[in-house]
Amino acid sequence: MQKELKTQLTGGESVFCINEAQLVKAYSLWEADGTEGDRVRDMVSTLERDYSRNERASIAFVLIDRLLKGKDTGAT
Repeated sequence: MQKELKTQLTGGESVFCINEAQLVKAYSLWEADGTEGDRVRDMVSTLERDYSRNERASIAFVLIDRLLKGKDTGAT
């Protein structure tokens, strides 16, 4: 039984400001040929297929916050 969140995370005002230059760079990686681009596209496809909109918003906010706080433990 999945617990229903009382607060929807999507829609409305943005909690974080998105730096347009960083977004352009992110899309450059997304569009890149090779392993990194493939990995990014595969992960986004998996998230969009297997997780709800609210779950994806939660993942996005948590990842951004952890990156801002220096909690990057992923592969380089």
